[in-house]
Amino acid sequence: MRITIELEPGDVERFLQTLARSREIAREAEESDIVAAAKQALNTLLIGNAPEYVRKRMCGVQRLILMLEDDAWGLPPPERVDVLEALVYFSDPEDLIPDDVAVIGLLDDAIVVELLLRRQRHVLQAYQDFCEYRAAMVDSGPETRHVNAARLARRREMLLARMRRRATRVAASA
Repeated sequence: MRITIELEPGDVERFLQTLARSREIAREAEESDIVAAAKQALNTLLIGNAPEYVRKRMCGVQRLILMLEDDAWGLPPPERVDVLEALVYFSDPEDLIPDDVAVIGLLDDAIVVELLLRRQRHVLQAYQDFCEYRAAMVDSGPETRHVNAARLARRREMLLARMRRRATRVAASA
């Protein structure tokens, strides 16, 4: 069985407005506390019983956490705050639909995560490209580490610039 939910622009706006409280918390709380709370939620929520749609979005939460914790990537503040807001919302068991409500408790979390993943698609693509570039680098000892670090830093800056250009184009066309 397939059920499709179409969100009109007003619906999307209402979901994004639910992030207002999360935005305040994300600006005031320690990032490490937000990430720890999101990890705790991932570890304790009964995601195994959740619909597949929800479980797939929880993988997105894991990717966001990995991206935030990757010191070499160093996600800049504007995009970082967006990710932290979503993690705060996800970690709140008493959000729009309380998480302990059977079957649908995590649905609002999944929708908010999906909205963020779509909004941050250029960030996530740049991060994926960064990780692939880093994985392909050959470390043949201390003499190449300095060269590789410089190459990785240049690649990061190039990817961040590309990410911002793409996001600006999308925003301009919306």
